Amino acid sequence: MHKAGFVNIVGNPNVGKSTLMNLLVGERISIATFKAQTTRHRIMGILNTDDMQIVFSDTPGVLKPNYKLQESMLNFSESALVDADVLLYVTDTIEQPDKNQEFMEKVRRLDVPVLLLINKIDLSNQEDLVKLVDQWHEMLPKAEIIPVSAKARFNVDAVMKRIRELIPDSPPYFGKDQLTDKPARFFVTEIIREKILLYYDKEIPYAVEVVVEQFKEEAKSIHINAVIYVERDSQKGIIIGKQGKALKKVATEARKTLEHFFQKTIYLETFVKVDKDWRCSDKELKNFGYQLD
Repeated sequence: MHKAGFVNIVGNPNVGKSTLMNLLVGERISIATFKAQTTRHRIMGILNTDDMQIVFSDTPGVLKPNYKLQESMLNFSESALVDADVLLYVTDTIEQPDKNQEFMEKVRRLDVPVLLLINKIDLSNQEDLVKLVDQWHEMLPKAEIIPVSAKARFNVDAVMKRIRELIPDSPPYFGKDQLTDKPARFFVTEIIREKILLYYDKEIPYAVEVVVEQFKEEAKSIHINAVIYVERDSQKGIIIGKQGKALKKVATEARKTLEHFFQKTIYLETFVKVDKDWRCSDKELKNFGYQLD
């Protein structure tokens, strides 16, 4: 008998959802960085074995939207509640259970199994953890609570075992050789954006969108042209940096990661353009692939 199901991962920003998904899928599908709001789309990572297919879905952190882009991000998170066979709600030892009451209410009303994962338990002690588990139990009485540490890989196998037990009997939804629902270009934009998140401060990374204008794949190499869009001329100057050094660093680091990801030689050219206030424009957000309704 073959099992297949959708396991959707939700939670607030920066609790370790992407790191956890990468551990469960075993591929570096979601970009995991130390800054909040790194995931802007729903990203699927597909785990295949002979008798099973688990479609994991990582979502942006749940947040109170301040502008159009964040509204789209919240839509992705809320849509993950609709089509899950199993919901992984990820929190950590620092976060209080009463954060985001509105979203928690939606989770509480779900009929599907909810696994509540308390991540980063290596930063807590036994006594505090017991209290936290009790608080979460009150908040989500039907959820199964599993303390984990994605960083130390603690209890990740137990989560996986439970998921296998919970997903329904079903034929596979995707081809057995497929790792994700996203095209190769998508990962190029995510990897470049990850480097920008790592190397620039404050608002800059959140004002950036990356578009791949050329992706030419050959037997042993890929030629890529990518445009980094920012909202203002001053941001363009910061991204490029003095004598182009900052942009060169981003391109070099992105190229290394892309070579590892695609297992091919990468030729990467990057350009920076200004697209004024794109985060607040319906038209631009749609062009960049965000879901607005």
